[in-house]
Amino acid sequence: MKNYQSFLIRNWQPSDREVVTQLIASVLEEYGLSFEPNGADIDVVEVEKFYHNAGGQFWVVELNNKIVGTAGYYPIDRGNKGVEIRKMYLMPSVRRKGLGTYLLQTLEQDIITQNYQQIWIETASCLTEATKLYEKHQYQRSQGVETPRCDRVYVKNLDKKSSDQ
Repeated sequence: MKNYQSFLIRNWQPSDREVVTQLIASVLEEYGLSFEPNGADIDVVEVEKFYHNAGGQFWVVELNNKIVGTAGYYPIDRGNKGVEIRKMYLMPSVRRKGLGTYLLQTLEQDIITQNYQQIWIETASCLTEATKLYEKHQYQRSQGVETPRCDRVYVKNLDKKSSDQ
């Protein structure tokens, strides 16, 4: 478990499944995107399979014992020893407090300790806060979007220098 300001960041538990799926569906709807439990969002329905059993992490963010955000990653067969950061969503009420930056940096540090070499992120350009966050943190636009609702893919190469920051 980690803390950031008044937020508690902890590992996902099976009892979180319904609240987490509702949170992600709500944020997607806010941006005109659909929640796809049998497609792009199956990893949220089957967290154990896609994250825990695959060697990844899936976290929830709580404020006053209420889940207000999510973030995770899992290994992928893309690039050089790569992982994909997935499902980094925050409720509108907790945005613009540095939490997204903290989550991204904490995910990166966890990924570095696991000796991965690349981080991939797929997103939709309508998620403007997310695209700005990734670009600010040296994620580079790339090619090969694999998720139908996404139109951008980013990659960040990790090296010794990254782990010294």
